[in-house]
Amino acid sequence: MQSRSLGHGKSELPVIGLGCMGLSEFYGPALEPKAAIKLLHEALDIGVVHFDTAEIYGLGAANETLLGQAFADRRERVFLASKFGVMRNYDTGEFTGLDGSLANCRRAIEGSLQRLQTDHLDLYYLHRVDPATPIEETVSAMAALVAEGKVGAIGLSEASGATIRRAAKIHPIAAVQSEYSLFSRDIEAYVIPACLEVGASLVAYSPLGRGLLSGRFSEEGMPEGDWRATTPRFQGKDFAANVALARELQALALAKGCTPAQLALAWVLSRGANILALTGTTKLANLKDNLGACAVELSAEEQASLAGFAPRVRGDRYDSWGMAGING
Repeated sequence: MQSRSLGHGKSELPVIGLGCMGLSEFYGPALEPKAAIKLLHEALDIGVVHFDTAEIYGLGAANETLLGQAFADRRERVFLASKFGVMRNYDTGEFTGLDGSLANCRRAIEGSLQRLQTDHLDLYYLHRVDPATPIEETVSAMAALVAEGKVGAIGLSEASGATIRRAAKIHPIAAVQSEYSLFSRDIEAYVIPACLEVGASLVAYSPLGRGLLSGRFSEEGMPEGDWRATTPRFQGKDFAANVALARELQALALAKGCTPAQLALAWVLSRGANILALTGTTKLANLKDNLGACAVELSAEEQASLAGFAPRVRGDRYDSWGMAGING
């Protein structure tokens, strides 16, 4: 698989990593732990080394615990990234706010290291910017973790261009994680330029539009218990319109001789040499299909035809609470 530098050249990573959230929650029932660990091992064996998790993924931080169990005996082969700052009641599942304070940073990293069964994280993100804590204070707290060897590099998630620039004055920002796909291109105006300016990689999450761009959904709606059904983009007439739009991508992929997922991922990776992608799946076959995007090259004409999707997408990508936390 093709590799690219992370941020300031500290690490070379394959261009596609695995976002592990869906193994534990949100996209339907959690995968049985034994099956999830098998998938994680298989992913590593086929060349995936970048695994992304967060403190809030799964009740009781179940996702970090899962990755710790999977990789404790092969830690040296794995690039582990996690996140802190979004607060959650693990008894009810309710999201209770944001906390980017020094105290919470310290609390969170110790818990993550324990659950992940490691003495360091390769990359540690502020999951969402806390408006009550100056970004300079949060990044200073994270920088101390780097100095102590508990964290290799630091990143921000869904931060604004201005916040990225302020943060980089305190400590190098290796990565900015934002949603980026054919269906979500709002970060192109301000976030991507800021990443280029400060030397950060863009780590694109949901590059398949939370599954829409894979072409596997129908207008009938989402399965019960799937978190996506709470977002406007996956509801009612907006969802039906987006599914129809995804069918247009299927037609382009058929003509290209690749799958829709490969075409969508190839587009994301073509947008800049500083871009890495995180895909999420519970199936090895889907992961292998995604990795095939590395062999797909796009002509100028194909790029132009794909550029018209985003303006036609209907519905916000989060509910009102979620939208309030982006571009922080």
